[in-house]
Amino acid sequence: MNKGSTGIMENGIMPNRWWIYQKERFPVFKHGILILVFSLSALCYSSLLRGDGAWPSLLAMTVSFVSVFIFFLMLRIADEFKDFDEDTRYRPYRPVPRGLVTLPELATVAVLGGFIQAGLCLWLEPKLLLPLAAAWSYLALMSKEFFVGEWLKAHPLLYMFSHMVIMPLIVFFAMACDWLVAGTPGIATDAAWFLAVSFFGGIVIELGRKIRAPEDEETGVDTYSRLWGPGAAASAWVAALASSGISACLAAHEIGFLTPVAAVSGLLFVWAALASYRFALTRSHSLSKHIENIAGIWILAMYLMLGVIPLLVRL
Repeated sequence: MNKGSTGIMENGIMPNRWWIYQKERFPVFKHGILILVFSLSALCYSSLLRGDGAWPSLLAMTVSFVSVFIFFLMLRIADEFKDFDEDTRYRPYRPVPRGLVTLPELATVAVLGGFIQAGLCLWLEPKLLLPLAAAWSYLALMSKEFFVGEWLKAHPLLYMFSHMVIMPLIVFFAMACDWLVAGTPGIATDAAWFLAVSFFGGIVIELGRKIRAPEDEETGVDTYSRLWGPGAAASAWVAALASSGISACLAAHEIGFLTPVAAVSGLLFVWAALASYRFALTRSHSLSKHIENIAGIWILAMYLMLGVIPLLVRL
């Protein structure tokens, strides 16, 4: 039986295939927690920047969370289309190549998600359609690899950077659910460092999940540990952490919360750097998973420390 297919057929009956799909490719509960913190922190940071310090409304939180959740689902669906040929050749155990769901079905899900996003924007503030359209447009270009796919794949660093630009666009939309509704567009320019946190944070996650031990590498999968070597990939991950941490400190300075953010990011950075160093020496499976887990913890900590926690302290 192919990898990932266990449990698809039970007593000859197909269980809920969409539940299986999300479990394998887009774990709703695991991603949901990260996305909730991500979207809520964007709202809270915007409120703090405005000097309001009020907790976001339930409507704003709902629109931000649901819309951002759909954005990340769209990113997963776009990857399914983009990687279909390679998955069919090298990873036939994945849901789409093995026929669990089809690309047209996923396209329908993405379109329905777009209608939901647009409807939520009209409900909260029609002007939100502008940042929504900007994110949609960039996502569409990403799905086509900016029409220079082969060239980008030959330049993996540029490939990663070009795809990480979507993160600040999503954060910008989430923040707009606060400042655009409040009618204070001037703070958009003050959010530059917070947007930088999302850009470098995306790189932290991307590198963290694609640094593998030699025995975990798969044919046809371009991990950064394979492209650059385990040591160089681990060093690049540490550099991304440092960039994310510096951006977080500068963003925290804008809201008067520098010392706590510097302390937390500093401690986490030391932990991450030690794990990276140990992985570069041993190249072990357990340490590669440790790096991926630290990346998730880092992102949670940065967003909590930049949005939710300082706003709760203010309240």
